[in-house]
Amino acid sequence: MKKVLFVIDSLSSGGAEKSLVSLLSLLDHKKYSVDLLMFSPKGLYLPLLPKEINVLEVPKFIKIQNNNITYLIKNKNFKELYLRFGASFSLRNPLTKKKMHSAQINWRWMSKGIEKLNKKYDIAIAYSQGTPTYFVVEKVDAAKKICWVNTDYKKASYNKAFDAKYYNQYEHVIAVSDHNKEVFINEMSNAKEKTTVIYDIVSPKLIKSMSTNNGGFQDGFDGIRILTIGRLVDVKGYDMAIEACYKLKKQGYKFRWYVIGEGTLKSKLQNMVREFQLEDTFIFLGTFQNPYVFLKQCDIYVQPSRFEGYGLAIAEAKILQRPIVATNFTVIHNQIQNRKNGLIVNMNAEGICQGIKEVIEHKNLREYFYKNLSAEDVGTEEEINKVCCLIENV
Repeated sequence: MKKVLFVIDSLSSGGAEKSLVSLLSLLDHKKYSVDLLMFSPKGLYLPLLPKEINVLEVPKFIKIQNNNITYLIKNKNFKELYLRFGASFSLRNPLTKKKMHSAQINWRWMSKGIEKLNKKYDIAIAYSQGTPTYFVVEKVDAAKKICWVNTDYKKASYNKAFDAKYYNQYEHVIAVSDHNKEVFINEMSNAKEKTTVIYDIVSPKLIKSMSTNNGGFQDGFDGIRILTIGRLVDVKGYDMAIEACYKLKKQGYKFRWYVIGEGTLKSKLQNMVREFQLEDTFIFLGTFQNPYVFLKQCDIYVQPSRFEGYGLAIAEAKILQRPIVATNFTVIHNQIQNRKNGLIVNMNAEGICQGIKEVIEHKNLREYFYKNLSAEDVGTEEEINKVCCLIENV
């Protein structure tokens, strides 16, 4: 039985996290003994892990770092204090922040305190860029190492020189879209021969089944329901969505725009909603293990992102045959054929507003999208075979 380790920051809401849970659910647990290491062992998708997965303890240093400063002083954790203050100072230094991604700054300091895992694996997999990628290289003993890149590497602003020495030590680099692969190998030319594409795993059967569960919208609203799913962070473009919402409301459309997700910009976005007086129109719902009930019930799905590694929520909206309006970030063209199975609009509030208006006003367009989406094969469950081939070839 092959011993396999997966490493990810957490299983909080997000496309990579959801994709990993799907992948782990499809593995043959009679063939593979699977450990999972999370630096924060919590999150929306944690209860969905298969029972066969062995969740490892958080490394001692990281666990200590999660305590407050008073605890560290009281328990004389002076090395931990020094590294924590060093990382904190560097993260606030504008010159350092300009040159390096926050995950790189953190790792440069925190790696000095993190111990190696005391177990040997046949294969170790870093399931996202950043800290998991660095950890697997420096802290894991494995016969073979693989890493995932599930973002637009260039736009994510990682320092290439810092990362090169890590990616050079992986046997395979997995990108989640053709565009991600192209961007990554342009930035890391030495990795060209070992970089391949494995799409995020999406199961139409599971999504359609979950979409019929109880729940969903409970407010009794009888107008147009717009839905967006994604973390509340800058790259998801919620500021543009709120402005587009304001424009639509001014023009007299009867609708509500709902958001499923949490993130660091929540307070800022809520303030923006208040400034535009949209409290009854642009509504933050929080997060759900099963967002598909809401997705099935919405009238229009909108993805206002600035960039995506792979639009997992768009794939899910396609499975449930929702009319989709998406901004023209690069990888959207791998998923949406403009005016055939959705609308691709300019990446600004006016473009989003005009796209939504067109879908609302033209029933024939909505029916055309529905017809074309119903004929598409959107599932990617067969991608698990590519993962298994990598594991087997040790």
